[in-house]
Amino acid sequence: QVQLVESGGGFVQAGGSLRLSCAASGRSLLIYAMAWFRQAPGKEREFVATISRSGDSTYYTEALKDRFTISRDNAKNTVYLQMNSLKPEDTAVYYCAGSSLYGSTWDADFGLWGQGTQVTVSS
Repeated sequence: QVQLVESGGGFVQAGGSLRLSCAASGRSLLIYAMAWFRQAPGKEREFVATISRSGDSTYYTEALKDRFTISRDNAKNTVYLQMNSLKPEDTAVYYCAGSSLYGSTWDADFGLWGQGTQVTVSS
């Protein structure tokens, strides 16, 4: 059974940067397309970005593609989300997720989830 553990969240001032990590244990992540989702207080969980198994293809939600970058290191069994120029509206719990399908932005297509890491951006 694969377990995902996110880390790297925390408090940051607007304009700052954070890099989230999602480390897997128990099995290789190579068989999964991976993604990041986020959920702000009082809002539904939303798609952020996804990356193919090899890492050569990525897709972002339009509003974030210029500030966020998803990447993966399959040798380290880890997926990353680099977040730059952070804004208060980026405050949310960020989740990594795995799927057998690449290209989906629908959370129901992702059967593997981490516990989430809190990101708080102050103005």
